[in-house]
Amino acid sequence: MQFSNSNTVTEIVLLGFQNLQGFRFSFFLLLLIIYSVTICGNLLIILVVSFSQSLHSPMYFFLTQLSFSDILLSTTIVPIMLHIVLYEGSSVSFMGCLMQFYFFSTSETLESLLLTMMSYDRYQAICHPLHYTSVMTLTFCVKVVLSCWVMMIAVILALSVTMSYLWFCGPNFIDHFFCDLDPILELSCSDTFFMKIEDMILVIPFGLCPFTVIIISYAYIIITILKIPSVTGRQKTFSTCSSHLAVVSLYYGSLLSIYLFPNTENIKKIFSMFYTVITPLLNPIIYSLSNRDIKQAFKKLMSKMLSGL
Repeated sequence: MQFSNSNTVTEIVLLGFQNLQGFRFSFFLLLLIIYSVTICGNLLIILVVSFSQSLHSPMYFFLTQLSFSDILLSTTIVPIMLHIVLYEGSSVSFMGCLMQFYFFSTSETLESLLLTMMSYDRYQAICHPLHYTSVMTLTFCVKVVLSCWVMMIAVILALSVTMSYLWFCGPNFIDHFFCDLDPILELSCSDTFFMKIEDMILVIPFGLCPFTVIIISYAYIIITILKIPSVTGRQKTFSTCSSHLAVVSLYYGSLLSIYLFPNTENIKKIFSMFYTVITPLLNPIIYSLSNRDIKQAFKKLMSKMLSGL
């Protein structure tokens, strides 16, 4: 990634959270705890699924990829955020700002695609159980995940490179805690019309379409569940997708809230913090607490580790 030599902006100042006053160190400590728990929780999900033969299924394979994505997202955002809180602002190089935008956008978009594949997996398992094993094969799942990774790396890289050739002549202050697309474009002295059009075009296949697929999948899942005659059968079937539904609600709920609530910087920061910091924390907690298979696999793994000591 290179940018024009005519740029006068060589670093970006992230203002982050202003007027924290006496809450600064408490907020720093809270963020540090959240980051530590997020990394440990997602790594634990990956380890439990990897070492438990009973969890070697498409749903849990996608879950490990979701955990990788959450680790990438949290590591991209929170360390710089901790520096911002501690020093009441932080400066990053122009290239560093673009790199943060690149990894943030890649992980966020990848998470959207993974949640879509997980909803499709639940659709096949509940609505077409007889064909599930023939459709959701390991080869199919690996190809889909690899395709998602490669596609996101290429598409977001192209967007970032295009952004790097814009002219930035000042100011260099962003009233946010990370380098998002809109705040960066607001600093540009170039015409960003086509850049915004390109972003809107990308929202359709990587934002709107996945969300539509999830809605349709769960519409069919709910219809199928309602057709089950016994209450116990309905509850048991719904429990297989309750964790995923909760994660989807958290993810898209926080994203949609940014557009539904008043367009002020403080509101944006709060909801942005929710889907960049809180959601990666809650994802492994939701799956570990509400998923019986993961809890049993975790107990078995701990028993093996303790017996080996």
